[in-house]
Amino acid sequence: MNDKQTTTGMKSLAKDTAIYGLSSIVGRFLNYLLVPLYTAKMTAESGGYGVITNMYALTALLLVLLTFGMETTFFRFATREESDLNLPPLAGRGVGSQPARVFSTALIGVSSAATLFFVLVLLFLKPTAAFLGYEQTPQYVWVMALTVSIDAIRAIPFAYLRQQKKAIKFATLQLLNIAINIVLNVIYYLGLDGHDPGYAFYINLVCSVVVTLCLASEMMAMRYGFNPALMRQMLVYAWPIVVLGIAGVLNQVADKILFPFVYPGEDMREQLGIYGACVKIAMIMAMITQAFRYAYEPFVFGKSRDKDSNAVQARAMKFFIIFTLLAFLCVMGWLDVLKYIIPESYHAGLRVVPIVMAAEIMMGICLNLSFWYKLSDKTYWGAVFSGIGCVVLVAINVIFVPHYGYMACAWAGFAGYGVSMVLSYIVGQRLHPIPYPMQSIAYYVLVAFLSWLSMDYFADILPQWGSLVYNTLVIIFFVTIIVRQDFPLSSLPIVGKYFKNSTTGKQTD
Repeated sequence: MNDKQTTTGMKSLAKDTAIYGLSSIVGRFLNYLLVPLYTAKMTAESGGYGVITNMYALTALLLVLLTFGMETTFFRFATREESDLNLPPLAGRGVGSQPARVFSTALIGVSSAATLFFVLVLLFLKPTAAFLGYEQTPQYVWVMALTVSIDAIRAIPFAYLRQQKKAIKFATLQLLNIAINIVLNVIYYLGLDGHDPGYAFYINLVCSVVVTLCLASEMMAMRYGFNPALMRQMLVYAWPIVVLGIAGVLNQVADKILFPFVYPGEDMREQLGIYGACVKIAMIMAMITQAFRYAYEPFVFGKSRDKDSNAVQARAMKFFIIFTLLAFLCVMGWLDVLKYIIPESYHAGLRVVPIVMAAEIMMGICLNLSFWYKLSDKTYWGAVFSGIGCVVLVAINVIFVPHYGYMACAWAGFAGYGVSMVLSYIVGQRLHPIPYPMQSIAYYVLVAFLSWLSMDYFADILPQWGSLVYNTLVIIFFVTIIVRQDFPLSSLPIVGKYFKNSTTGKQTD
């Protein structure tokens, strides 16, 4: 592949990332707007919002278990040659036989597991509800069990949309899901003045059913057949990804689970609330990482057989770090404005924001580094790295939260992701070396770090408006460096024409 083709591929990746990013960022922002709605209609004393928080945390873990890594596994096996799998041919309708075979097997496998899970929940509903603390409201349990089962099933058609590069349909359906959710929540909690937290679960179920029906064309586009031999190969590839996913979820929520057990103060719930609210501000980095993952996974697997696949991964890593550093500076530079997303009583915890954002950047780097073992079918390494990182995170929480409160939670995430990142890089460069431009990456990291330090220094000297002006100038300076180093103006359409002429001294019409 020549430089022109590589550039075209990078532009395609950037376009898909922008589309996925729009749906992810807008979606998360709109869902975040439900927080003041819920908390306004359900008082803290009622425990209603606590029920919602608890249920959604539980379903996040269940979704990882029920999909058992089949999204990433689908990308890997859909792009492999049939001869590599040593399986008899299977024709499909509407798509290539190999994606059809993998899609069919993955969908039947996930659907069977999700259906079995829901049936078991129904059979043991009373003891399950009692164990979870919902003995008086078992309907919450079965409704959410049905919802997460449907979400697990539809994850495979969504993966197929990404593999087929149908980013617009993917984003449209995601936004449709959110729009229905918002409208129905507003109708019930504002229009009907409702207060029952269970209606949030019923609404979620309606959204899942509607969006799944919209995926009918993908689910019916091929002849179905389950291949046990293929599923065995896929499970061997997938099980470390499941462990990786579980560890990833725990890395996101373990601190919030452990905090009540290890923090000794009577103001435990207040402190945890401050931490949780301030983490919301830092979640813009998670949105960027998620958007990049949606576009990057099918892109990398699709390029895995190209001669320059390692160079593409190296370049993508560099640009990912550049843009996440820019996002970091934007959030930190305008934090005095962004902080009003949450009430003033929570502002004491804003000092965790840079730490949590740095941890999210490292999580994104871990995602980029993960492709060496995904492409070489050594996914067990991912389970090792993520597991070690999770142990570090839990240990720091248990040891230091009693003394330093939620600041220890923030640093625990930083340390956990940092350990996983370093281990993945060291082992990866030994087993599957990729020519990452470390000097250029280090340069950007250093400039961003010094820029943030200068922002923090002048925040104590300048008035708020002066600090915002200075921070904006620093951000513009960072963008200027990016343009000069990696996005020369001569490469841009229209603008590049005049830039080239100005540098050569030619006149332009």
